[in-house]
Amino acid sequence: SSQQPIAASRPFLVLVALLGFALAIQFVIVFSWHHGRHDVHVLGKLEKTREDGGDVDVGVGKNMGGAKTIGVGVGVGVGVGVNGNGETRQQQQQQQYHMQQQPQQQQQLRQTAPRDNDVQNEILTGDELQSHDEGGDEFQSNYDAHHGYSYDPDQPDKLPPLPPFLNLQAILTHHSSHAEQLVSDTLSGRRPTIVGIALLLQNFLSALHESNRRLAARPPPHRVQRDDVHSAFVSLAREHLQPFERTYRDKPIFPIRSDDSVFVSLASFRDHLLGDTLKGAFDQAKHPDKLFVGAVVQNCFGLNPYPGEEGVQCRTGAQVVGKDEHGHDTTQVSDAPPDRNGIEEFCASPRHRRYCDSGQVRVLYLHENESLGPAMARYYASKLWGGETYFVQVDSHLEFYTHWDDLYVSEIRAAKSFPKAVLSSYPPGFGKPNDGKFPSDHSPTPGARLCTCEFSTSDVEAQIIRINTGIGYSGTPEETHPTQIPFIAAGFFFAPAAFLVDVPFDPYMPWCFMGEEIMLSMRAWTHGWDVYAPRWNWIMHQYRPGRMGLPKFWGSVGRLFGRPGPGFSNQLQLKLIKRVKHLVGYEDCCTREKLEEEGSEDVLEEVEHYGFGEVRTREEYLEWANIDVKNKRCRRIEWCNRGELE
Repeated sequence: SSQQPIAASRPFLVLVALLGFALAIQFVIVFSWHHGRHDVHVLGKLEKTREDGGDVDVGVGKNMGGAKTIGVGVGVGVGVGVNGNGETRQQQQQQQYHMQQQPQQQQQLRQTAPRDNDVQNEILTGDELQSHDEGGDEFQSNYDAHHGYSYDPDQPDKLPPLPPFLNLQAILTHHSSHAEQLVSDTLSGRRPTIVGIALLLQNFLSALHESNRRLAARPPPHRVQRDDVHSAFVSLAREHLQPFERTYRDKPIFPIRSDDSVFVSLASFRDHLLGDTLKGAFDQAKHPDKLFVGAVVQNCFGLNPYPGEEGVQCRTGAQVVGKDEHGHDTTQVSDAPPDRNGIEEFCASPRHRRYCDSGQVRVLYLHENESLGPAMARYYASKLWGGETYFVQVDSHLEFYTHWDDLYVSEIRAAKSFPKAVLSSYPPGFGKPNDGKFPSDHSPTPGARLCTCEFSTSDVEAQIIRINTGIGYSGTPEETHPTQIPFIAAGFFFAPAAFLVDVPFDPYMPWCFMGEEIMLSMRAWTHGWDVYAPRWNWIMHQYRPGRMGLPKFWGSVGRLFGRPGPGFSNQLQLKLIKRVKHLVGYEDCCTREKLEEEGSEDVLEEVEHYGFGEVRTREEYLEWANIDVKNKRCRRIEWCNRGELE
């Protein structure tokens, strides 16, 4: 009988315990929210850490799993968390993956994604932190220790660069009505914003993602065909991109500033040097505060990229693993860890984080298996331009010379046709990376001139015109001005931003790897722009032969639609390249009448808006550049090699 009161009170004790537990959870949630949103001193708190016998100041916090983080952390299962060893979450995944592989595969993966400059090597000393933070020795950041960058509805021109995908999906989820208004304001032309543009592009990419998923799931005998994929793309582009293009045709999206600011268009496909390229661009700029980047990151994010997305198993490119009995290379495609995200590496670096905080790095993410090739990636990147004075398009594996930005601005102003002038070249190459900077023993070399071309003999390039270099500058004082050339290289050109009004990027060029350079050249020249070769090389480029085994977008396209290898992507390119050939004037295959006869007229969608200008004609260009389309011949361009036209 003495135990009866205790037994009777047990439900009451359980209820009290549950209430106490619920109150504790509520306290944790409220505290965490307040911590993430308001307590900047928690985010920016500095802890003295002993490293290599010296004091190092590093920002300290906790990630969602409770692990200590340095500098920044991101939750919701993705992004830029940095653990106590200075490793990002994706770097940890890479290390765990390496531990599970055979030694031969480990070596192959190291070749694919060299790790010369991990984030842990970017931690600065206390003096360096102070020199990069004029506010004192306490480094403050917009990073939230639990959710990465949070979106501020009052700043719709500041696109959060991280976490991948969730930088936009979080806006769509948590600010849905606000997001709809931003897209509406952008489409109407009332008040375009960077976030509104990014959301509009994300809507297109999400619809394309679902369309590709449905097409890829078709079972035999209804397996998806080339024309099915292209027709679906055209339909979605009409719905999502065409209204946007129509609104801003023949005018800039934003007023063009006159402050000599520079916008860098960066299309990156699974590139392990993206982080170094960003660091070099900002570190070597004379005016880094006037430098803005629009990056399109096409990465493999692994099997669990973020909640609600199953992801894919990452794969290498075709890596050379040996020789056959005839001495020819044998190749192999292997499983791989998630790709390094150069945006994470850049934004997690104390030296560079402030550029992400200030909105100078604008990022659009794509799954690598839904890449549509370089021409489309550059279209997306061009739409992240925000009114900067100059537009520069480059690849994502570069090294920069000191004050490269100021040097190119001075060079384009030296062109006799400025402001209707474009600088372009094929930069010299480099081998071993050097943190995105010219090595200390390297000086700028005299520039090359793009003075030659040829009609390709490759089956997958269908006799398209390819450009190349001729006789370059001598580097003598007598060369007082840059001289004209007939071609623009897609991997580097520098122009006043008005170029985007006259020569907008074509949104109907998916899967094309070749053809964009001759189209850019002809469109620019017929719109009245003169193209110049810079007299000196202030950037270097890593040229990547196939035997390096790096992933290519055509392999990803094949895997997406269950057709491993480049074959399916090549089929798509062979169709789309007819758009280029139609404009250039290949009458043997690609007149409108012939394309309609074969049922390929959809390659000409909206082509009249992405063709030639009225200042000069197509025929005048072909004669000027000494190109014989009918007989498929490029003749020597003497005026270009001699540097006769200023």
